[in-house]
Amino acid sequence: MTFAKASSTRAPLFRILLIDDNREGLKARKSVLEEQGYEIVTASCPEDGLSIFAGTNFDMVVTDYKMPRMNGQQVIDEIRAKRPATPIVLLSGMVEALGLNEKNTGADVVVAKDCNEVQNLVRAVTRLMRKPPRSQRAGLKAKKQSV
Repeated sequence: MTFAKASSTRAPLFRILLIDDNREGLKARKSVLEEQGYEIVTASCPEDGLSIFAGTNFDMVVTDYKMPRMNGQQVIDEIRAKRPATPIVLLSGMVEALGLNEKNTGADVVVAKDCNEVQNLVRAVTRLMRKPPRSQRAGLKAKKQSV
């Protein structure tokens, strides 16, 4: 049996760290993102996720909000302290109830865990992978304003 080699014209593989204490949710989201062509590394608790993040370069982090011992907001704060330009997607089943948004969480995108989660997650990841890093966006904004 022979296998076809992957095309060399294929887009580069982005590495995403996915943090969620719900193992079934973790597996499902990993599967969805891998189908989109991303390399996914998973962590089932925030502490493990931050440890993995510290030792590896990631193009993006996707984290759940409600987890034991440390919530997604704390994870985001730790990531921003280490590598502020890393794009971050925050997932939560309590977006409305807690009033979670990009401004008050520090995430680049907040996605509600609802019937549209898969579509919104894929859309957010795709959009963020096309954007320049946060640190470069600030410079672009300043450049546009001075023109």
